[in-house]
Amino acid sequence: MQSAIDRGPASTGRTIIPSLTLSACAVGALLVAGMAAAAGGKLSEAQARYQQERAACISGQSQQDRATCLREAGAALQEAKRGRIGDGQGSYEQNRLLRCDRVAAGDREDCLRRMHGEGTVSGSVDGGGIYRELHTTVPAQ
Repeated sequence: MQSAIDRGPASTGRTIIPSLTLSACAVGALLVAGMAAAAGGKLSEAQARYQQERAACISGQSQQDRATCLREAGAALQEAKRGRIGDGQGSYEQNRLLRCDRVAAGDREDCLRRMHGEGTVSGSVDGGGIYRELHTTVPAQ
């Protein structure tokens, strides 16, 4: 009878620990599966972008010669596979805001407003630059 009492709490402890371990493993597997699915989605986006860029290279719609264009498209796909480049939107936003860091403190707010699309925009990268203009009325003192 004594041995049955000793085994009771010990056997209960043994079933709790494997249950907790099993739960922790299940949660870990779900997290890994979620990360893999997210990475797979980004990879498929990168592959689709590569196919579009490749088609533009072959059709002659790019601004580069065919060999350079195909090499650049392939290099971009490789970098995306390594996780070094994404969709580019985050870096564009960061670059826009970094431009305003070098502007004098008093003009920084207007610069940020221009970078977020306020005002008028003219010109192009192909034409040598983009000109952003924002008129701000300052009350007379």
